[in-house]
Amino acid sequence: MSSYEDRLKALRAQLVRQKLDGFVVPLTDEHMSEYVGAYAQRLAWLTGFQGSAGSAVVLPQEAAIFVDGRYTLQVREQVDGNHWQYESVPQTSIAAWLKDHAGQGARIGYDPWLHTRAWVQQATEALAEKGAELVAVDTNPVDAVWPDRPAPSAARLVVHDDRFTGRNSAEKRAEMADWLTAKKADAAILSALDSIAWTFNIRGKDVDRTPVALAYAIVHADATADLFVAPEKMEEAVAQHLGNAVRVHDRAVFADALAGLGGKTVIADPERAVAAIFEALEEGGAQVLALRDPAILPKAIKNDVEIAGHKAAQARDGAALSRFLHWIAVEAPKGGLTELSASDRLESFRKDSGLLEDLSFDTISGAGPNGAVVHYRVEEKTNRPIESGSLYLVDSGGQYRDGTTDVTRTVAIGTPTQEMRDRFTLVLKGHIALARAIFPKGTRGGQLDILARQYLWAQGLDYAHGTGHGVGSFLSVHEGPQRIATFGGGDEPLVAGMILSNEPGYYKTGAYGIRIENLVLVEERAIAGAEKEMLGFETLTFAPIDRALIDTGLLSAEERGWVDSYHGKVLEVVGPQLDGDALAWLKAACAPL
Repeated sequence: MSSYEDRLKALRAQLVRQKLDGFVVPLTDEHMSEYVGAYAQRLAWLTGFQGSAGSAVVLPQEAAIFVDGRYTLQVREQVDGNHWQYESVPQTSIAAWLKDHAGQGARIGYDPWLHTRAWVQQATEALAEKGAELVAVDTNPVDAVWPDRPAPSAARLVVHDDRFTGRNSAEKRAEMADWLTAKKADAAILSALDSIAWTFNIRGKDVDRTPVALAYAIVHADATADLFVAPEKMEEAVAQHLGNAVRVHDRAVFADALAGLGGKTVIADPERAVAAIFEALEEGGAQVLALRDPAILPKAIKNDVEIAGHKAAQARDGAALSRFLHWIAVEAPKGGLTELSASDRLESFRKDSGLLEDLSFDTISGAGPNGAVVHYRVEEKTNRPIESGSLYLVDSGGQYRDGTTDVTRTVAIGTPTQEMRDRFTLVLKGHIALARAIFPKGTRGGQLDILARQYLWAQGLDYAHGTGHGVGSFLSVHEGPQRIATFGGGDEPLVAGMILSNEPGYYKTGAYGIRIENLVLVEERAIAGAEKEMLGFETLTFAPIDRALIDTGLLSAEERGWVDSYHGKVLEVVGPQLDGDALAWLKAACAPL
């Protein structure tokens, strides 16, 4: 395999051949996915960066990689600073960097199937100030120099049964048709993979950790639809499930189908549909309305069947995690455990249920200083022993047919320092404050973010990630539009039925990381005498929180009561699934403070 320096040289040579003075390489695919198939891992191939969010710009003499606060440490470990400048977003942007670094009259290339229209406009305007231009390419120059680039997955579609979804595809499409009629539109483009999976009640295996299939769809105002998917991915059971109202075409003809919508009013999502989709529609003569994909909000608001399935998945997952935490408690003091051996053991506990379809993301198994790398991904070369006197952070989840899980626990290996206990308890206080929040209907996630941060802020501390993200139903572990964050979203009103994470943290570079994450369900709260409709959270995740790390002197009576009540529920949900030593350990781990 060529070195990353060789790959950068090869790309620069290809840019010369394509008469370009630079190129932008985002970490996404033509569906604006967060997690992408191997064929779309262009940023990793070019730079070595293994995170799940980032972009790069290559110019003739310099190159830069752009990541957010989750990856500040990771990018420096994985990407060679001799060849790449490290840039932080949102403090800077690709457009701003290009304005400062691109040459006068430069032609900067981009792949219109990998960027939103808003990004194209922003970058075009920034470059125009330098007398430079943004140029759409027909051939992605990274693909041209990536000799062993994997082919897109050929895995077959599978039917996701109505007993898991609570609603059939025809009902969902009928609701979309009513919405289209109300908007005076003829059709809507679905390009987000999880929207397509949800709308048609199908799943796939084209993206690691997310059960989706590479496809596009057009939903029409008469409730029929066109689904574009590679022919080899279809089988008879799926065709029967889709029925006559869904016409199936080769994915390769999607762009032509867009051009054929001339004279129609078509809705496309400016956040999720790439620039090439808008261009194909407009060049074909369609009137385009830039509105949100009609699957996004209904997908986020889980129905009773999805909620019941999620709770079943959480109970099963909590038992697997509790068995693992018992195993860690027994084995870690003996020595010999590593981040990799621990994450492998956790996966095996999940597999023991016989119902695990996949992990919901690569397990973050961080010992000592690696726990301070927010989205750490253990590899052989970074694999640390889990040593006495350290903290071990494990963030993990499973994909089950009935639900998607995501949970983080931080455990003390041996005796923790007082600083570790202090910081852990500040994080716990924030977690409890958010878990106990009651708020009026219409409240946005961003308005709640401070609840989780307040105790850290009071000590001059913070964490560089959002507090909560939405979670799908046997779909994406990171699902919008809801978030609990003061940056990068968080302005979506929370609605009963939404599922989010509650995951404040604290990270001391070079020493340890702390995060406590449960999933929560937004639910209606009946309050006697209330003058507004109120909402609150029901905690869905059940596994012990390490009592050795809790300084009870820093907790109020109400906070201690919450921990005891939570641990009582853990015993109630998880206890019947354990026996022997694991059950005895759980009872001790859940004893009242």
